[in-house]
Amino acid sequence: MVLRPFDETGVERDAAGIKRYTELPDSVVAMLRTSVERDPDAEAVVEVDGPRLTYRELWDAAARVAGGLRASGVGRGDRVAIRLGNGIEWVLGFLGTLMAGGVAVPVNTRFTDAEAQYVVDDSGARVVLRPGAALPDGEPYAAEDLRRQDLAAIFYTSGTTGFPKGAMTSHENFLTNSENARRVVGLPGHDPSLRNLISVPLFHVTGCNSQLLPTLEGGAAAVIMPVFDVGRFLRVIPEERIAIVTTVPAIFWLAISQEQFADVDVSGVRFATYGGAPIAPELVQQIKRSFPAARVGNGFGLSETSSISTFLPHEYADTHADSVGFPAPVVDLDLTDVDTTTGVGELLIRGAQVVQGYWNKPEATEQAFAEGWLRTGDLARIDDDGFTYIVDRAKDMINRGGENVYCVEVENALAAAPGVFEIAVVGVPDPMMGEKVGAVVVPTPGTEFDVEVFLAHAREHLADFKVPQFVAVRPGALPRNPGGKVLKPVLRRETDWSPVQR
Repeated sequence: MVLRPFDETGVERDAAGIKRYTELPDSVVAMLRTSVERDPDAEAVVEVDGPRLTYRELWDAAARVAGGLRASGVGRGDRVAIRLGNGIEWVLGFLGTLMAGGVAVPVNTRFTDAEAQYVVDDSGARVVLRPGAALPDGEPYAAEDLRRQDLAAIFYTSGTTGFPKGAMTSHENFLTNSENARRVVGLPGHDPSLRNLISVPLFHVTGCNSQLLPTLEGGAAAVIMPVFDVGRFLRVIPEERIAIVTTVPAIFWLAISQEQFADVDVSGVRFATYGGAPIAPELVQQIKRSFPAARVGNGFGLSETSSISTFLPHEYADTHADSVGFPAPVVDLDLTDVDTTTGVGELLIRGAQVVQGYWNKPEATEQAFAEGWLRTGDLARIDDDGFTYIVDRAKDMINRGGENVYCVEVENALAAAPGVFEIAVVGVPDPMMGEKVGAVVVPTPGTEFDVEVFLAHAREHLADFKVPQFVAVRPGALPRNPGGKVLKPVLRRETDWSPVQR
């Protein structure tokens, strides 16, 4: 029986078969106006060790940014590139752009100058908001006639090869994802007492779409860290009465491994969610023990799906830690080109949260988006209960003598091995087999890594042909691109492999 753990009320299919929420605001601007009118004096945005704004102050300041943008020539549909770091100015630049009727283009602050300039040029940005420069300022303005299908933002993916592609995100995409986030996590409809700690980048769909916007829609407070520091992260939780913490598994591990964690009052944390990397069942259990009042969960999504596509809720978080859970209420999942032996195929996603395509890239759009479905490039399987398992990226699969080895599946299994802090699995060229399985391990800081213990765990949890035949221990972090994805081509090129003695 397929499990359906999320609230699906108010969801209908349109004539094309796409699921949509029937009671959404007309735009992000309309959504924000509702929150402002409901609780004008409630705290809306806090910059850690910086300024604070109520909902009324947030609206007024963003409206002045919108007026300034209009005065500088930004009209309906014009793009505004945001090259700012995390903080209140980023929020004002983003909301001000939407209130001006423009299209926000968040720029990854980890991009090189050349990569950032490519985004600015490709998007045709009329205005660029830069660090150290004053935000535009003018007579208050707020577009009143925006529609759900209007383009609202372009989020540039940071792929491991080629130029970034701009995912065209509509107001409906934003609002749909916000509702998805609220339903899968279990957030109350309206609760000004909730305070959400945003420690991930706002230029990323997780920080903007699944943290900032749902917080503002619920009339709660977004508490933003300009720079991540684990000590400050821990102190902020009691200082700001944080109720929601979302980050990657490695940061949760880092935080709860600090000596001072035992002295941190985390009793107010009601939600502790994660995603973006494999997580060991033992770490899920640690998070549950460390945040005893919190519901935990694992989210999965893409820039092309405006963030959340599936979510693994608290009830299954440690028993199915290698799963990304169930589709969000308006999401349909399917598989194509399925391997009849393993049940693995390329994951297809459909729903009102899927973006409108790639900016200025009609061929890439045609390849990835067809008849409402997004071809994700992720290989997955879906079991009889509806649990979804991401087993690999299609391009990363290892062909070991004709047997398919799915790297993410192996990484999920080995993330729980003793002494593993980070792991990446890649194919190692072999003249006889074509490829063999290689594992690059970053050991848990402060521990002695035992390769034999690691391999014993692998043999216990994996079929023999999936057990790494090469292991490399890496002293530093895995190489990642500006979006946080592991650069496997770099690992293949730079790793000095040690064959495993059988």
